[in-house]
Amino acid sequence: MGSTFGHLFRVTTWGESHGGAVGCTVDGCPPLLPLAEADVQRELDRRRPGQSRLTTQRKESDTARILSGVFEGRTLGTPIEILVENEDARPEAYEAMKDLYRPSHADYTYEAKYGIRNWQGGGRASARETVGRVAAGAIARKLLALECGIEIVAYVKQVRDVVAQVNPLGAKAAAVERTPVRCPDAAAAARMIALIDEVRSRGDSVGGIVECVARGVPAGLGEPVFDKLEADLAKAMLSLPASKGFELGSGFAGILLTGSEHNDAFIARAGRIRTRTNRSGGIQGGISNGEPIVLRVAFKPTATILQPQETVDRRGRRAVLAARGRHDPCVLPRAVPIVEAMVALVLADHWLRQRAIRPAPPGPSRRRSRPGTVPKGRARRS
Repeated sequence: MGSTFGHLFRVTTWGESHGGAVGCTVDGCPPLLPLAEADVQRELDRRRPGQSRLTTQRKESDTARILSGVFEGRTLGTPIEILVENEDARPEAYEAMKDLYRPSHADYTYEAKYGIRNWQGGGRASARETVGRVAAGAIARKLLALECGIEIVAYVKQVRDVVAQVNPLGAKAAAVERTPVRCPDAAAAARMIALIDEVRSRGDSVGGIVECVARGVPAGLGEPVFDKLEADLAKAMLSLPASKGFELGSGFAGILLTGSEHNDAFIARAGRIRTRTNRSGGIQGGISNGEPIVLRVAFKPTATILQPQETVDRRGRRAVLAARGRHDPCVLPRAVPIVEAMVALVLADHWLRQRAIRPAPPGPSRRRSRPGTVPKGRARRS
């Protein structure tokens, strides 16, 4: 039941880390959206393992096959099924630890819940599951770009104590992709790479923060009370493997300000209602206000490390775990496209929900008539 996400734009991911394949089913995508396997593959290539020495050396092409829901290059409005075969699965690498509980993994909790677990790489608890999220997110991203002009860019903001200086309003995808650590601040990126290399050489791991901005989001997305836009974004981000924290806009730092310092004053600029600052992170009262949505996600150090760790077996007997397998010393570089995918899924779902209650007028005027536009003839004050 926990493998489906969204209301109108619904995504179900399936498959295990060392099974035959992984993938997703997307239901609710509108018909006539131009879509090709190349659209999905572009995003999967950013997520796939083995991209650099900073990531797991598992060799997967992550080749996407669209099995249904697309005909002659356009979506049909029916469920879209995407399959990605596992090509480099090595379940035998986990044989020695099948009766041991790996520290900070989901081994114990999955077995406590189901009475059974897939010990071959963690099964559904593995980050391999995110292949389906990224594939579905590629569809959502294209829908948002064509219908609303929304652009989503994420990047590594911090690795342990190395913090990048990046203005999210000006962050560019091309700059993010220039370094293997996916940080657009070149100086900080070099220090991050050196830190990850040093930690990896000791068989250890390190965590950090991914920051994401969604630009061009129209005002009005989100629902009152329980389905607030930031609540769904928080759920999306905290559903990611290794995520441990979420904040929007000023986040926890906002507690250091007074109300008069924190409030975002409204102004009229270029015929639109805007806010002078954006400490709200683009969302007020659970609904988007037309400003860029800025969020951050904290990821813990990778749980699997190549150092002996104390644990117990299924009978509670003390044991020492000597981990094997191929794992990321830092999940952040590959988390970037996954964060972007989940933001796209949330926004696509809420865009469809908003369109259902307030359909936009047809034609080119659609984007100009969104909430927050100052009607012609009304006095404007700056």
